[in-house]
Amino acid sequence: EEIAAHAAVRKPVVYEHFGGKEGLYAVVVDREVRTLHDAIRGALASRVNPRAMIELGTLVLLDYIDDHPDGFRILSRDSSAEAGDTSFATILSDIASRVEDQLADEFGKRTLEPTTAPLYAQMLVGLVGLAGQWWIDNRDEHRLTKPVVAAHLVNLIWYGMSGLRPDPRLITGPAPRP
Repeated sequence: EEIAAHAAVRKPVVYEHFGGKEGLYAVVVDREVRTLHDAIRGALASRVNPRAMIELGTLVLLDYIDDHPDGFRILSRDSSAEAGDTSFATILSDIASRVEDQLADEFGKRTLEPTTAPLYAQMLVGLVGLAGQWWIDNRDEHRLTKPVVAAHLVNLIWYGMSGLRPDPRLITGPAPRP
């Protein structure tokens, strides 16, 4: 009804054009996925130092959340498991796959195993995505601005990444096997 009113048409016209609520929903999800992907693609295309890349990627996701809170909610919470390639987990996984090569290059320059880059990419992107979900729900209550949240995320990511050991071990359980 709101869409029809905003478009100054009758409801049946909206249904006819989109084929029903499901079709309209699919168009909205597709638009939000493209918006987020385009923003992230732009940030990852810039060839800057690794820390700046982490900052850019973090800010891009937080910018999207800030500028498109309803779209982010649709992607992160409301998209169904049947949504295929439009679920939030799939979007984050796609973003992580774009980061893998850059991480592998950095790992190769250090004493870290480049084959673990896909795992670390998933962890980094998931960290920012889940923190973004928390921020959108709690930013008013905690009075956390986007730059503050980004600075804390980058702090954890950067200093956590810079302190990585080439041979991580558990102290409470069995030694990990390759």
